[in-house]
Amino acid sequence: MGTEGKTGKKLLFLFTSVILGSLVQGKGSVYTSQPDVQVAENNSVKLSCTYSGFSSPRVEWKFVQGDTTTLVCYNSQITASYAGRVTFSSSGITFNSVTRKDTGAYTCMVSEDGGQNYGEVNIHLTVLVPPSKPTVNIPSSVTIGNRAVLTCSEQDGSPPSEYSWFRDGIDMLTDAKKTRAFVNSSYTVDPKTGDLIFDPVTAFDTGEYYCQAQNGFGTATRSEAVRMDAVELNVGGIVAAVLVTLILLGVLIFGIWFAYSRGYFERTKKGTAPSKKVIYSQPSTRSEGEFKQTSSFLV
Repeated sequence: MGTEGKTGKKLLFLFTSVILGSLVQGKGSVYTSQPDVQVAENNSVKLSCTYSGFSSPRVEWKFVQGDTTTLVCYNSQITASYAGRVTFSSSGITFNSVTRKDTGAYTCMVSEDGGQNYGEVNIHLTVLVPPSKPTVNIPSSVTIGNRAVLTCSEQDGSPPSEYSWFRDGIDMLTDAKKTRAFVNSSYTVDPKTGDLIFDPVTAFDTGEYYCQAQNGFGTATRSEAVRMDAVELNVGGIVAAVLVTLILLGVLIFGIWFAYSRGYFERTKKGTAPSKKVIYSQPSTRSEGEFKQTSSFLV
């Protein structure tokens, strides 16, 4: 077989390995019997990793959760942060007891010869945790014609919960028009975020609401029920408030005009005019019998 044929086979093998969740460079191969693992919280679980074609394999495991990467095993040895609850063997790693924080992606990496012979395989671990009781934010009253958002969430479910809403005990499907009870309503339900959005609110949206969370593990949980009333805009109250404001403003303007017309502000200015100064000069020494005006008063 020619060089091109060998190269093509090698590229095809590499491409197939990547599709199957593994990466190979060189003569070795790395694979797992279970790339997607689910286990209930507080149970033990093994993540398998088998390999061939390595004469002196160096095995490492890393854990990726979001933007954080942590080494679980380095040079075939469990790291300090996992010591005591994870054990290593040539066929994988075993958790004695998993927690919800262990959910994420694990990579088994095998290498030798300075990296010229290398292979890795990815395994995703999901620690199953039933949902907790969801919390809701439901306004007690909303104005007809306005937009209203009701929220529902819970933090413990793994995998993340999906949400559904109920009004007066009736399931509110994602499409309002599919249920006769909500044919006159205009709303949308987002099962991922738990938001129930009315746009706009109608008179038919008055009722008692609660939401339910479920993730396929354990029992579905529901929130407390809260009543929401759809009310008309209080036009009369707004008009009355405007009239009262205008009346008070008119009374204030009239009071200022009346004070000016009576001269109140002018009298105030006169009453605060500065007083005149009095200057007194002491008499100077003069001869007896001589009379001159030596003192003066200036008023």
